[in-house]
Amino acid sequence: MNDQVELAPHRFAGLIAPAVDRAFVAGMLAGRDGGGAELSSRYGGPAATALLVEFRTRLAAPGGTVDGPGFAAVTRYRDPAACQRTLDRHVAHGMVHRLPDGGFAATERGIAFLAEIYQVHGEVTEELWAGHDDRVVRLVEALGRLLAYALVLAEPAGPGAFGTMAPPHEPEGTPPGVLLLNRLSTLRYHRADAHAAAWGAAGHTAASVAELPAGPELLAIELETDRRAAGPYVVLTAEERLTMLADLAALPG
Repeated sequence: MNDQVELAPHRFAGLIAPAVDRAFVAGMLAGRDGGGAELSSRYGGPAATALLVEFRTRLAAPGGTVDGPGFAAVTRYRDPAACQRTLDRHVAHGMVHRLPDGGFAATERGIAFLAEIYQVHGEVTEELWAGHDDRVVRLVEALGRLLAYALVLAEPAGPGAFGTMAPPHEPEGTPPGVLLLNRLSTLRYHRADAHAAAWGAAGHTAASVAELPAGPELLAIELETDRRAAGPYVVLTAEERLTMLADLAALPG
């Protein structure tokens, strides 16, 4: 590998983020349009299922729960009162139940929905990424190493979105496309926590950072986000980093 094209982890963290987002969004939109919306309607629509889809990698696990701080971290850019009302609607539809610590877990009906959404995601990702089997396998393997190392690092420190969602629930026989979709999803939360730590260190809140215009201050926060998000990427060689970027770019969607 030519050193001139070697990507340092912090530089790679900035480059890979939009590629991760693009592939993840493509998979989720395919799921919605390829049966997810119809499935949701059978269980009561978004008012009953939206949080289950969002927290699927945690709630689908046996005994999987989301605690209050974890819920707040994942939804940090939303109005807390509105989030609680959304949770109330899910409870009213019998999809989740609240826990004494302020968290929640899926009911039997919720778990049945999650099993079906995993099936839908398996079908749509197989179609979406058909002909890219080698790329999907490489990405699944690389993401598995990244997530495992991120869990060891436990960084960014403290309760956060990543700790709430990782590791993703991967029952035996999970199709490669679902593994890829959910590992991409979980990795995004690691960067989300890094971003929150960066704007917090700069004296911002979730509300104030959202209002920042493009300029030196926002750029500084993004660069600090890259630095804080870089840790897991040391497990990949420079060549593996370039391959991962190329594989994500080549996926349809």
